[in-house]
Amino acid sequence: MANETYPEKYHRLQSLAGKLSSEIPGSMKGFAQLHQQSLQDGVLPRKIKELMALSISITTPCAGCIAYHVHDALKAGASREELLETIGLAVMMAGGPGLIYGCEALEALTQFEAGNKT
Repeated sequence: MANETYPEKYHRLQSLAGKLSSEIPGSMKGFAQLHQQSLQDGVLPRKIKELMALSISITTPCAGCIAYHVHDALKAGASREELLETIGLAVMMAGGPGLIYGCEALEALTQFEAGNKT
């Protein structure tokens, strides 16, 4: 959806993932377990893992992943400054395409900070 905000994108994808879960429950259950296990606190805290996932989302590039991981990094306690450093690192690693998706991540951060965090 071209004109949707990142919070809207996040909620739309949440809804679609729920529908997909009813269609392919085994695959979605497996992915949910992988997601939960990979991002839970361990030697690296969840916040750091979310920042790493955001960096990968920018370099991949995946706008939906950016929506999820900006949202979840904020929820895990990441600061604006930590998110901005993460965006900078991803831009360095990906060059021009990273710059474009880094801008997308900044827009997502701005939108979620503007009170659209749910």
